Amino acid sequence: MINSLRHNLQQAMIITRREVRDQFRDWRIILPILVLTLFFPGLMNFTAERVVTYMAQYDVPLIGDRLIPFLLMVVGFFPISVSLVIALESFVGEKERRSIEPLLSSPLTDLQLYLGKLFAVVIPPLLASYLGIAVYLVGVYRQIGWTAEPTLFWLIIILSSVQAILMVSGAVVISVQATSARAANLLASFIIVPMALLLIGESTIMFWANYNVLWWAVLGQLLITGLLMRTGIAYFNREELLGRELDTLNLRWSWLVFKRTFVGSAQSFSSWYRGVLTQSLPQTRIPIGLTALLLVVGLWIGYQQAAVYVLPPQALNWNNLEQGFIEGIEGFENIQFFSVSGVGTVWFHNIRAIILATGFGLFSFGVLGVLILMLPFVIIGYFVATATQAGIPPLTFLTGFILPHGIFEIPAIIFAGGALFRLGATLSIPAEGRTMSAALLESFANWTRIMLAVVAPMLLVAAILEIFVTPRIALFLFGG
Repeated sequence: MINSLRHNLQQAMIITRREVRDQFRDWRIILPILVLTLFFPGLMNFTAERVVTYMAQYDVPLIGDRLIPFLLMVVGFFPISVSLVIALESFVGEKERRSIEPLLSSPLTDLQLYLGKLFAVVIPPLLASYLGIAVYLVGVYRQIGWTAEPTLFWLIIILSSVQAILMVSGAVVISVQATSARAANLLASFIIVPMALLLIGESTIMFWANYNVLWWAVLGQLLITGLLMRTGIAYFNREELLGRELDTLNLRWSWLVFKRTFVGSAQSFSSWYRGVLTQSLPQTRIPIGLTALLLVVGLWIGYQQAAVYVLPPQALNWNNLEQGFIEGIEGFENIQFFSVSGVGTVWFHNIRAIILATGFGLFSFGVLGVLILMLPFVIIGYFVATATQAGIPPLTFLTGFILPHGIFEIPAIIFAGGALFRLGATLSIPAEGRTMSAALLESFANWTRIMLAVVAPMLLVAAILEIFVTPRIALFLFGG
């Protein structure tokens, strides 16, 4: 296997060397990247100097000190976004120029061709990013004498590298699937917008100077990058690339594919329901198990955070919990406890959360979606630990606030997470004899089967218990 991998990489580097050489020969590619890469760090140096000088007048140097690392991260990201157009036209651009036929007729395999193109479009953004970081660091040192700590420096280097590879990998997948450069540029918004949101989140962490958290961001982006690369490899086919001229929106075909998978061979509702329980759920057992494991990890993370963010026991009003619990119920103006409308509100909220997680999961192979499902368990773990510190046994706390409705809600979340994982992983699994659209429609149909047959009914029962039973048990146990 190692010899095969080495051989594939050696053959891929033939394409990489040719592509990189051609890119560096074209001044219309290199000059804009070079000018923007050198101009932007200079602008950031000017900004950093002005901000630090201004803040020093008011004796608040902390803001200026936090701004400099943030600008360093932005400087590393900017050339990557500018160079994204190179990756977007890597396949579809050459197809429109009629220059890809000789390349596709070479004896290289699809894997070697894809890797060669991928490596070729990664190199210019990375070099531009490193150059921008170097110019910024030299300029900011000469102006205000600031130097980056080694840990921060390597974190920014690794973060910029991972972001470059992530964006380029996504752009190459788009370039393979798009039918024109215009379509590829429009589809690039599905890369730029999520990456911009990610940059905002990383900026917030940077301003708090909690740099260790960014290593988790690096790990998550590496995971998604690997899945994107696998997606590109799984669905790259040179014959299909040459034969695809225009993709039309065929709603009838999409509905037939979805309906065929959703209904299956069922002749009645009972046979359809049995099919969900005996076919769809067993096929999702590995993602379901992974989801259950991650939810336990979420509990553990929340439990550990209670020692970091300590909540005073008196703030929970344990001595007069009945009155505090009643006031808490009254504070939920949108939830009418002990009423049918409250059931509908809670049920709709849970369904909406799963749909939101699914939407985020589609853009991240299920990763972001499952993280959203983990958040309630992080909160539960935190309050279990806090209750333990206040002298409340964990089992008593869980029995009073979680388990009455959790016996249905927690399995529903696990099943939803498993279906979400499988839906997200569809793009990274080769679909033999099917297009990416067909594979995604079939996976979405299976997700819908599980949602309607299992998850939604369980969440409805959980909502009924949460509105009518859980508050009474909590008042019985803690009301004194």
